[in-house]
Amino acid sequence: MNINELVERICRAADDKKARDIVTMDMQGLMSSTDYFVICSAQTATQVRAIADNIEDELHEAGVDFSHKEGYNEGEWVLLDYGDVVAHVFREVNREYYALEELWGAADIKHFES
Repeated sequence: MNINELVERICRAADDKKARDIVTMDMQGLMSSTDYFVICSAQTATQVRAIADNIEDELHEAGVDFSHKEGYNEGEWVLLDYGDVVAHVFREVNREYYALEELWGAADIKHFES
């Protein structure tokens, strides 16, 4: 699976669980550890975990497994590291607080449309 397909699958898996404000950030040239961020929001910790589970399940079915996962038990900010793409699933209040889109303001940001 190429990187664009990986990004698309992550976005669709998040959208399937009603993630809000799904964006992709092109991190190429800004960070050496990954090429893209996919960021989305949820209202509750339960929904954060459901979105993360769906991303993990959908990609596993496609033969792609994450290399690292953080924050799942708390459900405030789950990070799924797929190497070239890192998915960030935030509770809305935490997304506002950490403001990755502002922190990495030089990145090209695209809004996902289902």
